[in-house]
Formats: sequence, C-alpha cells, structure tokens
Amino acid sequence: EKTTGFGALPLGATLWSDCRDPESGKERRWRMRLWPRREQKHEELSQEIRSHLQMAVNERMERGESRESAEASARRELGNERLIEEATQDQWGWRWLEHLLQDVRYGLRMLRKNPGFTAVTVLTLELGVGANTALFSVVNGVLLNPLPFPHPEQLVTLHASKPHFETGSVSYPNFLDWQKENQTFSAMAIYRDTDFSLTGLGEAQRVRAMLITSDLFLLLSVKPQIGRTFSPQDDQHGAAPVAMISAGFWKRKFGSSTEVLGKSLALDGRDYTIVGVIPAGFDLGLYGFRDTEVYVPIIQWSNSFLHHRSAGLGIHGIGRLKPGVTLAQARADMDQVARNLAAAYPEADKGTGASLVPLRERLVGRIQPFLILLLGAVGFVMLIACVNVANLLLARSTSRAREFAVRAALGARQSRVVRQLLTESLLLAIGGGALGLLLASWGTQAAIQRLPEALPRAAGIGLDTHVLIFTLAISLFGGILFGLAPALKISRTDLQETLKEGARTAGGGRHRTHGVFVMVELALAFVLLIGAGLMIRTLSRLWSVDPGFDSHNVLRFSISLPPPMQAASPDAIRASFREIHRRLDSMPEIQAASFYWGAFPMDDDDEELFWLQGEPKPANLNDMNWALKYVVDPDYLKTMRIPILRGRFFTAQDTEHSPRVVVLDDVLAHKYFGNENPVGKLINIDDSDNPVQIVGIVGHVKQWGLDSDDRNSLRSQMYLSFMQMGDGPMKMMPGGVGIVARSAGNSPGLFDSLRHTLQSMNSQQVVYGAQTMDEIISDTLATRQFSMILLGSFAALALVLASVGIYGVISYLVGQRTHEIGIRMALGAQRRDVLRLVLGEGARMALIGIAIGLAGALGLTRLMSKMLYGVSATDPLTFAGVAVILALVALAACYIPARRAMRVDPMAALRHE
Repeated sequence: EKTTGFGALPLGATLWSDCRDPESGKERRWRMRLWPRREQKHEELSQEIRSHLQMAVNERMERGESRESAEASARRELGNERLIEEATQDQWGWRWLEHLLQDVRYGLRMLRKNPGFTAVTVLTLELGVGANTALFSVVNGVLLNPLPFPHPEQLVTLHASKPHFETGSVSYPNFLDWQKENQTFSAMAIYRDTDFSLTGLGEAQRVRAMLITSDLFLLLSVKPQIGRTFSPQDDQHGAAPVAMISAGFWKRKFGSSTEVLGKSLALDGRDYTIVGVIPAGFDLGLYGFRDTEVYVPIIQWSNSFLHHRSAGLGIHGIGRLKPGVTLAQARADMDQVARNLAAAYPEADKGTGASLVPLRERLVGRIQPFLILLLGAVGFVMLIACVNVANLLLARSTSRAREFAVRAALGARQSRVVRQLLTESLLLAIGGGALGLLLASWGTQAAIQRLPEALPRAAGIGLDTHVLIFTLAISLFGGILFGLAPALKISRTDLQETLKEGARTAGGGRHRTHGVFVMVELALAFVLLIGAGLMIRTLSRLWSVDPGFDSHNVLRFSISLPPPMQAASPDAIRASFREIHRRLDSMPEIQAASFYWGAFPMDDDDEELFWLQGEPKPANLNDMNWALKYVVDPDYLKTMRIPILRGRFFTAQDTEHSPRVVVLDDVLAHKYFGNENPVGKLINIDDSDNPVQIVGIVGHVKQWGLDSDDRNSLRSQMYLSFMQMGDGPMKMMPGGVGIVARSAGNSPGLFDSLRHTLQSMNSQQVVYGAQTMDEIISDTLATRQFSMILLGSFAALALVLASVGIYGVISYLVGQRTHEIGIRMALGAQRRDVLRLVLGEGARMALIGIAIGLAGALGLTRLMSKMLYGVSATDPLTFAGVAVILALVALAACYIPARRAMRVDPMAALRHE
C-alpha cells in the first residue's frame, strides 16, 4: 500500500492504479490511501475496541471462566463491533462523503457486472436527455437568451397603424415628424430592404441591401469593425453617397483589406464611397437583415415617392425608449403625435396611428407557441424514458431482493440500502446525460440546417452554460425520479418473507407497479401521437387547399436592367421589357411568361386605393377603398392558370397609348357590385379623377398563405396592365422587376438557361432570386413543418420506448410466472390458452393506458387548436387511428414473450424456482 497526502480529496478515499513492478516486470495494482491521518484514526479505533474487548475477556477469565465462555460473554456485552465503529466515526464528520464514495464504487462495480442492462438503460436515457437538451438549446437561443444589444427591453419596433394594417409601413415624412415630436424615445431609426445591381467588381450581380437612417447603429450600440457608421450629415439632402458593407462582403470582395475605406461601390450605376464595415455576426433578426451585404442612407434612395406623406413604401422603424419609460407611456405619447399629424395633414394622415411592438415580441412572437408546445412534448419523452428505466430498475431490484435482505440482516439500515440504489440511478443518469449532450449537439445543428428560416435568432442557438446546467438538472432529476420506485419498494420489503422466498418473489402486488408504469408510458405516448397526428392532418389539409392558381412547374425570378437604363426614358424602358419578353417567348422550354410588379401571391404585397365611379371622392386616403394590386402582363393568367370568370384579361393592345383598363377578382366584384355584372363599369384608382374601365373578373388567389385568406379584411384584389403603368412607376422598374414563367415540365437547368438567354442581351443585366412556386408555398408552412417534424420525431421515439417498455414487462412477467404456466399446461391448458393469457395481460395494460391518454389528450390538444387548420383538436379520425396503432404496437410487443411462454416445457417449469 502506498500513501499520499492529496488534500483536495475526501478523507478515507482510495485510488487504484495499475503499474509495473520494476523487478519482475509484472503488472501490479497499487492501492493508494488518501489522508493517512484518517486511516490511522480508523486503525486506532479498531485497536481500542479490540483492547476493550480483550480487557473484558481477561476480567472474566480471572473470575474463573474459560476463554471460550469469556470471549462469548464479552462479545455479547459489547454488541456489534462494526456498528460501534460506524457510530463513533459518524462523530468525526464527513462520514457521509465516505459513504458516498463507497456507494459510487459499489454502484460502478454492479453496473459493470451487468453490461447489457447498463447499456439499455444509458441508451434510453441518452434519447430522453438528448431530445430535451436539443430542444431546450433551441428554446434557450430563441426565447430565453436576451437580445445581443444593451438594454434590449428598451427596444421597440415602429409601424403605422392603418385601417387594413395594424403594423403597416411608415412614410418617410411621418417618420421625420415622429422623430422630432416624440417625448419618450432617446433615438429612432427606419429601415427598408432592397437590392442593388453591383458592377465593377467582377461579374455583375445583385446584392442585398438595407436602406437606413443614421441612428440605427447608434441606438443598437453597434460599432463598426473598421471605419465609421453613418452620421446625421449623411441623412441630409445633397449629401455625398456613402455605404457600409458587411464583414462577409468585405472578406469576399476585398480580402478583408483595411484599405477598403474610401473605395467606391457601383450600385445601380451610381458610385457610393465605403465608410465602414459592420462586424461579423450582426443580425437584428428582423426580415431582410440576415443576408444584408450593403447599408445605404435611405435619403439616397432614388424613389420619387419617398417624400410623399401617404406612401409607406415598406419602411418600418425601430426605437429605443428613454430610461424609465414604459411601453404604455410611449404608446400614449405616439398616439398624441399621430393625432397632431392627422390634424395637420388630414388628407394623408387621418386614420393613421402609430403601432409599437417590443422588438423581442416582433422577433419570436410567431414561433413562441410552437416552441412551448414542443418543449412540453419533449418533456413527455423524458418522462417516458424515466418510466422505462424505473421499470428496468424495479425488475432488477426484484432479482436483488435476497441480496438486500441479507445486507439488512447483517445490520445495514434501510436508508443505507435506499441510498445505494439512488446512487446507482444517478450514475446511470449521469452517463445517459453525457451521451445525451453529444446527441443534442448533433441534433441541434441538424434542426437549424433543416429549417433555418423557420427559426428566428438561429445564430444564437448552441450549447451554452444554460444548456449545460439544464442537462445536468434533468439528468439528476431523472436519476432521482426513476430511482425512487425500486428504492421505495426495497424500503417496504419484509425481511423474513424475502429470505424464505429466495429468488421466487413474484407476488401479484409486485407486478402491479410494473403494470402502472407501462400504462403511464402508453398514456404519454398516446398524447404525443395525437399531437403529431393532428399536425400531420393539418399539413395534409393545407397542401390540398386550392390557392387559386397552379403552382406546379412555375418559376419566379427577378431581373434588373443595366445601370444606364436607370436614366433612360420610359419608352426606352418599355422597349427593353418588350425585348426581354420576346426572348422568353422564343425559348422552347417556356410555355408562358409574364412580368409582375407590386403584389405576388404568398410573397410580396402592394395596395391600391380606389373609389367607385359615381361616388364622391373620399376626403382622405384612409377613407378610400383598399385592394391588393397586381401589375402583370397579358400572359399572367396563362402562366399562373388563374381562371377568367367574366369578360377578358389584358391583351397586347392594352398599351401605354390605349385607355387604361382594370381586372377585378370575384371577391372585390361581389363586395362592391353584389350580383351585378361589373364588366364595363368604371372605377377611380391612383388617387386620380381619371376613371379606368373594368374589363374582366378572375378567380381569387390566396395572398397571405394557404391557411389564411383574410389579413385584416384586405382580401379584394385588382390587376393592372404592366405596360399601362405611368411614367413615374416605369422609371423605377429598371432597378428590379419580377418575372414568372411556366415550363413544360420539371426542368432542373431552366433557370441557368433563362439567365444565359437574358444576360446575352447585356452582361450588366442581372438575373437573380430564382424560386419555384412550390418552394414559396412550402416556405409559408415552414413553422408548421418544423413543428410537425419534431413532434412526429418525439412521438415516434415515445412509441418505440413505450413498446420496449411493455415488451420488457411482459417478458419479465412471463419469466416470473414460468412455474405457474407449467402448472396450467400440466393441468391441460393448451398453447393458445397461454397465448391468450399473456396477450390478455398486455392488452389490459394497453387499453387502460390508452384510456388514460385519451382523457389527457382531450384536454391538452385544445392548447394547440390555433395551430391547426381544417381539423379540430378533438378530431375523431385522428384519435381512433392513433388508438388502433398504439394498441397494435403494444400487442406486437407482447407477442414475442407470449410465443416464448407457449414453448414452455411443463416438466422443466414445474422444477423451476
């Protein structure tokens, strides 16, 4: 024995190490004692007890007793030497730590002796802990972690409240007045995403850009990696064009050179001076910021409507509240500002208010209910895993009942035995937690890569300190939870009865606990399967919804004309678009193609104000009628396969030189004209007194997604001719206009062919942003798909664990009832009777578990009613289908042990104990 004085380890601890004997060269195992003083005290105590015992023996021998009689009397008088030692050692302190180390060493030896049991248990816990940790890392990164800005609780998003939009876009003049007149914000800024054609740095390409005001980075406390941010002077009319670039763009285009400052970027044919680089990882989280490569002052935007007080133009804002100001105070303040503007500018601002939404709510409000639902679901998986392990430990403790009885007979207290069992449970939990952490690391990254757009703040998802603490907590909680059942069972064991029974301890009461555990597993699995089934049914219903158009084989992309066209005349721009259309029509792969501008189904939206001919013109813009505006070509209906219901659609004769015409959808026609045929009637649009004629009625399309056809009552739709747009809008189109094309079939290389054809007209003409209509529809369902995939995975995992659990219990019960089965068969029972007996036991547990799960599901699924579409939270088909599937799986799990019971040899079973 080799001693050491390591002061960082508890008294009485020992370490084992393998080393090689220097003389023989053989491996020798050395036991190293830690804290020799503690070991010395143990030895002194033992010597003192032996000395006291010897003195008592000597006294009795002096009185004439024989040695044997004296020793027996002295030992009876002294009592249990080991108990005396332990009682004395308890007074020294740190005794609990010695016991803990002993329990850990013994527990590790017992687990090592049963590798199969240990592997199954640890793997079960790995699945439960891994799933919980992976989802918690998502919840932690998306919902719990604070926003990466100073005092994030002060940040709110700013929107204009309008009759049809609670969070509509803000006009630039209104923002400037908000900025001047408010009393509750320390800073305000606005932003608007856009695209620029970048030339002069290799092949012409389209870059994502953000139009902002100078206060944006200041209120977010974002400092540039190099250079400076925008100054208030950059927001002034006549200021020199400047730009900031992202760190990724800086590295890709300039090799991260510090000499980038002062260089020019040619954006849409205009030179912008680079003044700074935004640090890597900056992402406000709002729409458009994630992929932004260039930032430009919004005052540099060449949009003639920027200074129109009635034009929102997709602009939204963000502000920082002054310290101590509440959201309610800010809303009251901004309401007063809006009322003042409505009084000053009634034609544009009457009915327009200010809408304030906390930034965090704006970022995660949409996905928060889904994540909370999934967190509850994965908690069920953890409970099932714990119940499964508890069942395994309970069965194992039954086989060890005689061992614990012998230990108790030798003086071990029940608390000591219970502590030993809980220690073994915690060792299993820690092992499962460690492996679960590795599984979660992989699973988290897989989830992010699978559906990145469905998760806001995805960059903040990872295994941080909070996740590690959570993993440790649920591992320890799980260890205690599933360790309680066998521990409590042992604490109630009858010592004498157990010693008499030996290994045969299969009383009916001892089986009931196993059955209860299986019922709980099946009930929890039933609830998860119901949730997954409802989400699957929802997605199935959504995919069968008619969007009002045919999305198959339809490709949407955009094109920007060469920078010189930015200054061209409207007629020259129209000529370029006609040539592009001619090139598209000449491609054999294309059946039909159309330009579009403004609204596009399930993606972009734009509105048009109008009033009916014969009615007085409304006094202000917000009192006018609103409709979604689609600006398209004559082939748009053919491309999208939208039905024409009355009249006609646009033709090649509807040009800039012909009278303006408009086509309505059937919703708008019915809303404003009832059952009357509106074809041939006139309406006023564009805030103009020049009416346009209605020439046709088409079918309604779902603009806001398959699950919603009504966004704040703005459902009416109208179509305007692309070539009949005024000179002002036409001057804006060279910067980017959409094209939608229908191909003859699935053509993987279609976009490359289109790009080659269109860029052959001019190398500075950029074709970008290709996306199929099926992909666009799928993106609108991304959150539901994410939830369905995870909920389905959890339900499948729960089903596997539950089936393994019922299989294990039935196998255990068959083994325990081998003697009974032998007697039954010896008395004439047939194999089918044995099969019916075993399957009946399993069916009883399954039916009770399903009944409990049914009651739970009826209550819990109501919480997800807002996430469903076309199916109720108590859908009878889903409930019946899940019940049948779960019952069949449970019976299948019982079949193998039932077959084993059928093959029992009666004679061997009668000898079985």
